[in-house]
Amino acid sequence: MSEIEALAEALRVGGTTAEALARRTLARIADADGEFGAFAFVDHEGALSAARRADGELRNGIDRGPLHGVPVAVKDLIDVKGLPATRGSAHFAGHRAAEDATCVRRLRSAGAVIIGTTVTHEFGYGPGDRSWHGPARNPHDPRRMAGGSSGGSAAAVAAGMVPVALGTDTGGSARIPAALCGIAGYKPAFGRLPGEGVFPLAPSLDHVGVLGATARDCRLVVEALAPGHPVPRGASAAVARIGWLEGAAQAPVMPSVEEVARRSLSHHDVAQVACDVLGGVWETFGALQSSEAFATHADRVREQPELFDAEVLDRLRDASKTPGWRYVRALRAREEARRSVNDLFERFDLLASPTVGITAPLLGRREVTVNGSSHSVRGTLLALTSPWNVLGFPALSVPAGCVDGLPVGLQLMCPPDREDLLFTVADSVASSVAEA
Repeated sequence: MSEIEALAEALRVGGTTAEALARRTLARIADADGEFGAFAFVDHEGALSAARRADGELRNGIDRGPLHGVPVAVKDLIDVKGLPATRGSAHFAGHRAAEDATCVRRLRSAGAVIIGTTVTHEFGYGPGDRSWHGPARNPHDPRRMAGGSSGGSAAAVAAGMVPVALGTDTGGSARIPAALCGIAGYKPAFGRLPGEGVFPLAPSLDHVGVLGATARDCRLVVEALAPGHPVPRGASAAVARIGWLEGAAQAPVMPSVEEVARRSLSHHDVAQVACDVLGGVWETFGALQSSEAFATHADRVREQPELFDAEVLDRLRDASKTPGWRYVRALRAREEARRSVNDLFERFDLLASPTVGITAPLLGRREVTVNGSSHSVRGTLLALTSPWNVLGFPALSVPAGCVDGLPVGLQLMCPPDREDLLFTVADSVASSVAEA
């Protein structure tokens, strides 16, 4: 049973109330968030009001589903009506959202209680430790990154402050912090979850993502946010053909991380797949993200550059140098890569890899040594997740175990019509890891 399902059952048998859950959540945030820095803003009054409304509806026989009365946090790139919407940047100091983003509106329609907004790397453009609110810290070791850019959402869930949170995912921004913090993170197929009211970074790569205590929690939230497209049920993990993506120079992986992630699939039939199937996807991602991110921020860079974090500003200025021909070629390369990966999915039901090739880096660290070579932290964090933003396929990170006390994530990928199998295998992985 997932955490959401356990809370839903307790609410319906009288074991708790939505107001009691909201008060407990607010108390946990007050107790823990000073250490972890997960929240940008906590909406005490709004949360309690919504919780009382949820309780009243349940008493009157109105049941909106498994999220009814459940506390949820929302990343500070996603508009929540009336709440500060800073996007992690001084550019939006004092700004408040005029309306709910569509995904937030659907959360409310499902009965969820919005607790507040969570810390993001400025404008979602980085590994997670450059925010106007300060860095989100990893609950397993507060000296380390929670990951980015949805680090606040991941820290809030991993620290037990909320059972589930919304994030965004442009190159791995939901899956990376999920892996580093030891929880589940899901990026559905491109366009599956509505993006209206979500501040863009690179629109052709941006996805709304979900971070939860378990993959089942993520699944329940996705189904609530896309009510017309439920995930079918009934797939058997026993029949899954899984391809394991071998390492590549562009995607360095610590041997200990690879071992833990691969071992979590020990009950499945797994075959090696050469990573060259992804070809130039990493270069394609760089061209698309750089071009689209600078297009989003060109006016701010020109008019008020001093309001940016210095590192983010440097990245945007570098992004401005991406020539138009590279962007056009990247669009063509994306379609070619998608055809190649579709061919691969003719041989395998799912593909798998570590979510991230390293464990959580120390805050502020920008270089990391993997297998004797130095690599950028940002590039290493993104290497295994970003191809799936380029391609738009569903990708899920689930806890696989630990290396030196720090979490390791397993990443599973599938075509849009195999999400049920994806989640079924994820459930089997959770059982295997629990038994280990």
